[in-house]
Amino acid sequence: MERVNETVVREFIFLSFSSAARLQQLLFVIFLLLYLFTLGINAIIISTIVLDRALHIPMYFFLAILSCSEICYTFVIVPKMLVDLLAQRKTISFLGCAIQMFSFLFLGCSHSFLLAVMGYDRYVAICNPLRYSVLMGHGMCMGLVAAACACGFTVAQIITSLVFHLPFYSSNQLHHFFCDISPVLRLASHHNHFSQIVIFMLCTLVLAIPLLLILVSYVHIISAILQFPSTLGRYKAYSTCVSHLIIVTVHYGCASFIYLRPQSNFSSSQDALISVSYTIITPLFNPMIYSLRNKEFKSALCRIVRRTISLS
Repeated sequence: MERVNETVVREFIFLSFSSAARLQQLLFVIFLLLYLFTLGINAIIISTIVLDRALHIPMYFFLAILSCSEICYTFVIVPKMLVDLLAQRKTISFLGCAIQMFSFLFLGCSHSFLLAVMGYDRYVAICNPLRYSVLMGHGMCMGLVAAACACGFTVAQIITSLVFHLPFYSSNQLHHFFCDISPVLRLASHHNHFSQIVIFMLCTLVLAIPLLLILVSYVHIISAILQFPSTLGRYKAYSTCVSHLIIVTVHYGCASFIYLRPQSNFSSSQDALISVSYTIITPLFNPMIYSLRNKEFKSALCRIVRRTISLS
């Protein structure tokens, strides 16, 4: 009887940038430029890997998949955020919010498992170089990517279902710029503690399992590198792993800060700031770190550019 006069939430209102109303146009320009640059750099990486046969090896196949993931990941969040920066009323429908959360979680979780796959690829390349082409054949690479996507899809489906099966009445003001787990959960009228525990455990597993696999891979990698007789060989082996380790550190550091803190420690302004770096800046730097530190990729890009100029 207490809910007779309460209204079921049919849309959410984003409030993240409402306190910076005078800066919204400036933020729009900055975020738009970053977004376009992210799309451009990822498109260049994918095109270079596809067009240059020297890069048709597992390491670059996974890098191309990572770049595709970054493009889709930003597309789920950034265009809507850019529109909202210029809009008077920043809203999203209940169904749209659920779709956005599912897509974001699917791509984010798949990204975590993909980083573990890339760690395994480095482990096989350094610890079993003679069997690399056999162990990392085309079928194996496709299977690992499919497994990463399947894990991401399953986790995203479970979490999204648990969140949006909660009752939402009256309050629809979302203190964020997209439909992330914690901001939406705060608006639920009644919290199901079992659902919250399951969500927290899934977030923990999605971060802990791939990270553990990466750590195990690098323990074996480092022990193998230390046995290399040549200093130059050790340097080359380390250089192929550093880029991956940088991305792993940034990804798991930001994700752990957002999703593994106690609920009482959450701050809307902190979350929004970290999420901006997590959804806009990180997808820009991840492919750049991989490509700019890689001489083989830069040589392939130069060949593609020269070939394009000569044809024109």
